[in-house]
Order: sequence, then structure tokens, then C-alpha cells
Amino acid sequence: MGGQACVLYGAAEFSRDVDLNLLYDKKNFQKLQLALKELDADVVAIPPLDPKYLQEGLAIHFRCKHPDASGLRIDVMSIMRNIDTFEQLWNRRTTFKLLDEDIDVLSLSDLVNSKKTQRDKDWPMIRRLVEVNYFNNRKFPTDEQINFWFLELRSSELLFELSENYPETAHKLVKNRPLLALTVNDRLETKAITVAIRKEEDEERRRDVEYWQPLKKKLESLRHHRNNKNKKHSLF
Repeated sequence: MGGQACVLYGAAEFSRDVDLNLLYDKKNFQKLQLALKELDADVVAIPPLDPKYLQEGLAIHFRCKHPDASGLRIDVMSIMRNIDTFEQLWNRRTTFKLLDEDIDVLSLSDLVNSKKTQRDKDWPMIRRLVEVNYFNNRKFPTDEQINFWFLELRSSELLFELSENYPETAHKLVKNRPLLALTVNDRLETKAITVAIRKEEDEERRRDVEYWQPLKKKLESLRHHRNNKNKKHSLF
């Protein structure tokens, strides 16, 4: 669901880690533990490997020591902001075939939504993901792709181009993305669209900050508890 998925969609050239969305249940958690054992993977930082933290929306981070995956970092989550249940994600997944293996990743729309965070590095990636899909499919697009582009493109020029080709869809989707009204009125509105796109981004960043505030407090509490525990051990 992270950088590796972006590589498969053609929007990135390199990723140092693997991000996984895990359907949490007892059986699946046991499978995760077995896989981590095979990779000789240890938990890094906090929280520790405990299913309750996945259910609270925290990520658990691992570092592999197996020679074939030495240094590889794996991040696992079960619940994310802006993202549907695992069952819904699974039904919409994209499957890539790689070296005779099927690799299941978030659908493009779900991946884009997962990248709408407070992190600076995620927003250029969103733009690349959507534009790669646009340039690869604009000659013979599906209705679903056209709707997706209208709702997610972050370039005023491409939004104008799309509106000129599909004006009725642009009008229809204004209620979902108000800045589209600017694309159907006047090409002189380029600056206004750029400002509106930035406002969209700022709003998503604000929502992500609010979402993570209680989770960060939880992490700080876990860190404080671990440090106190380590201090007590060091005294003996």
C-alpha cells in the first residue's frame, strides 16, 4: 500500500521499504508472525508487536535480518484515515503479476487516498500517480477513469483539457469538487485553480494532523513507559 505499490503503478522508481495493510484476525496475525520469523524481523521503535495496536490504528515497524532481505523495513497497519475496510479494499484491489507471482496492491484510487497525509513527500507522489494513469489511458478512457481524473488531477492545465473533452462530466462533478467550476468557465482561471488545489491539500493535511493527535499521544505514552522500564532494568 506504499512505495512498492507506487513503483508498480509506474509513478516511482525506487522504494526502500514495504508497507502492508493487514486484515486483522487471529489467524492472519499468526501468519504475520510466521512470516516475520522467516525474515528474522525484529520490531523497531514503538509500538511493540501486539494486535491491539493494529486495531487502534497504529503502525508496527519491523527490520529484517535475513540475508536475502537484510535491512528491509516492513510497516504494517490495519486501520487508516480516509481508507475503507479491508474487505472493501480487497474487492477493489489491483493485481500485478511479477515473476510469476501475483502481487495484490491497493486500487489506484485507494492508494491516492492513503497518500493524502500531512507529509510533504506524499503530495508530489499523488500527482505522479494520477498523471501517469491519465497519460497512459486518456485516448480510450473508461467512465470510471474520467471521474477519477476529475476528482484527483492536481494540474490546472490537465483539468482544463479534461473539461474541454468531457464538459458534461465536469458540470456533474462540481458538487464533489467545487474547483471544477473554474475549469468550465474560463482558462484565465489557472491561478485560481492552483490556489484552490493548494487549499484542498491544506485541508487534507489539517485533517490528518487532527486524526494523528490522539494516536501520537498514545505513542508518547508507550515511549515513556518503555524508557521508564529500561531505566529500572539499568539500575539492577
